[in-house]
Amino acid sequence: MTRVSALIDKAVSSLPVTYRGPGGAVAILREGEVLVRHAWGYADLDRRVPMTPQSLMPICSVTKQFVCGLMLDLFPDPSVLDADLVDWLPRFEGRRPSAKELAHNQSGLRDYWTLTILHGAIAEGVFTAKQARELITRTRTGHFEAGTRYSYSNGNFHILGEMLAARMNRDLGELLTERLLAPAGMETARLAPDTAKRPGTTIGYEGNSAVGFFPSVNRIWWAGDAGMVAALDDMIAWERHIDRTMGDPASLYSHLSAPQTFRDGTPAHYGFGLAHADHYGVATIGHGGALRGWRCHRVHVPAERLSVVVMFNHEANARAAAFSVLDAALGREPARFTPGPAGAAFAGNFMDPEGGISATLTPLAGGGLDLRYGTGNEKLTPTDDITACNDQTVLTAVAGGLRMQRAGDNLDVVLTPLAALQGDGLQDASAIEGTYHSDELGADLMITLNGGLPHVAFNGFLGEGAMQPLYPLSPDCWLMPVRRSMDAPAPGDFTLRFERDGQGRVTGVTAGCWLARHNHFKRV
Repeated sequence: MTRVSALIDKAVSSLPVTYRGPGGAVAILREGEVLVRHAWGYADLDRRVPMTPQSLMPICSVTKQFVCGLMLDLFPDPSVLDADLVDWLPRFEGRRPSAKELAHNQSGLRDYWTLTILHGAIAEGVFTAKQARELITRTRTGHFEAGTRYSYSNGNFHILGEMLAARMNRDLGELLTERLLAPAGMETARLAPDTAKRPGTTIGYEGNSAVGFFPSVNRIWWAGDAGMVAALDDMIAWERHIDRTMGDPASLYSHLSAPQTFRDGTPAHYGFGLAHADHYGVATIGHGGALRGWRCHRVHVPAERLSVVVMFNHEANARAAAFSVLDAALGREPARFTPGPAGAAFAGNFMDPEGGISATLTPLAGGGLDLRYGTGNEKLTPTDDITACNDQTVLTAVAGGLRMQRAGDNLDVVLTPLAALQGDGLQDASAIEGTYHSDELGADLMITLNGGLPHVAFNGFLGEGAMQPLYPLSPDCWLMPVRRSMDAPAPGDFTLRFERDGQGRVTGVTAGCWLARHNHFKRV
C-alpha cells in the first residue's frame, strides 16, 4: 500500500468517529477516476434504512453554482438580466446591484433568511415563495454599496433563480435538469424546493452524540439559493463532468470557476456560487451547504484534478471533514499549529465602525484566540506580539485599536475598543425597555425586562418571533445571540447599538450582524 493510499484509508475510516452522526457518504476523484465511493450508517434510524451512495440528501447551498451555471448557459452575458431586477427591488434607493454582483455575493443586499428573524419568523415556521418575494421587494437599502464588499446573501441567488424561470417561462427545476443535471449524468438529482418533503428515504437529524439524534423539522420553501437534492453518485457524476470539460476554456465550468474581482479591481474570493480559497498553499474551489439536519461540502483542486465530496444527514462539520480527506488525498497529514499566547491587545469587545457590528476576542487556554465577528467563532493564531491571523482574517494591533483585514470581504478596517461596563452592565437595562419600529422592514422590535435581564422579540409580516436574550457588551451596546433560525446555521450574534437624544433618552436602535447590517428602528 502506498503512503497516499494509507492516508486516504485512515482519513475515510475516521470520518464516522470524528464526525459522529446517523450516517454519511464520501467520494474522492482524481483525473475523473473514482478513488473512494463510500457510505456508512443509516439514512433513517427508526426504519433501519442504510445509507448508500444512492441515498438522496439536500445539497443546500451547493445548488448556487448550478443556478449560476444555468444563468451562464442561457445568458452568457448576464447583464441582460439587470433590467429584471427592477421587479425584485422596486423600492431600492440608488444604483441597484447587477446580476453579476448577485452571483458574486457583492450585491450589498442583506441575507433574506437573516431578515426573516427581524420580520417575526420562528425557526420551525412555514415560509413560502410568496413570502420570499414580499420580503425581498421591501428592500430600500443595502448594507454596503454594491461591488465594494463581499457578504453572503442567499437572497441573491433566490432572485437569480426566479428571474431565470420568468425569462424562460419555465419551471426552474425543469431548466436545471434539462440544461445541466442530465448532460452531466446526474440521474437522480433534482430541484426539490419544499424542505418539508422528505428526500427519498433519508431523514436529516439534529442533536449530537451527547444528547442523542432526533429528526429535524424544516418547513421552508427555497429555490435558487438552495433546493437541490442529490445522491453521492450524482455528485460523483458532477465532479467527473467537471474533469472532462475543465480543459476547454469555453466550457461552462471554466466560466463558472474563473477568478472574479470587486469593482475596484481587487481580486475576489467568491464568484458564480463558488468559493476560491487557499488551503495551506493549495488553491481550491468549492462550496458547502447546510439545512437543519443536513450538511455537505464539495471541494475541487484544479491543479491536481482532484475532488472530494462529503455529505451528512446530521449537523457535523462537513467542510472540516472534506478538507481532512483532501489533505490525505494530497499525501499529507492535516496541518496542526501550536499557537503561542496572545498579546494584551487581543482581548475584549471591539466595534467595526463601518459595519456597525461587534467583534469579541477571547484568549484560549493553551494559546490562540477566539474571534466572534461573522456567522460563527473563528480561531486565530498569534504570530507575534502584534499580529494574529487565520486563513480569512488578519488582526494587527495599531494605535486606536486593532486593524482587521479580511481579504475575502474586501474589508480593511480598524476595530475600536468598546468602553468597559460598570458592574454587570444590567443597571441601564430599564432605559432600553420599549417598542421600536423600522420603516424599511415594516417590523417592530420590542424589549422587555424579566427579572432584570432584557429580552428582545420582533413582530412583522411573518408573525411574532421568539424572545431572544440580550447581554451587555458596553454602555448602549448589547449582544443578541441567535442560535436557531429558519435557515441553518443560524446567523450568530446581532449587535444592538442604542441612540440617545440630548436629554439622555433612548430614541432608537440599530440592529445588525455580518449577514444583515444597519437595520434601524426608531423608538415608538
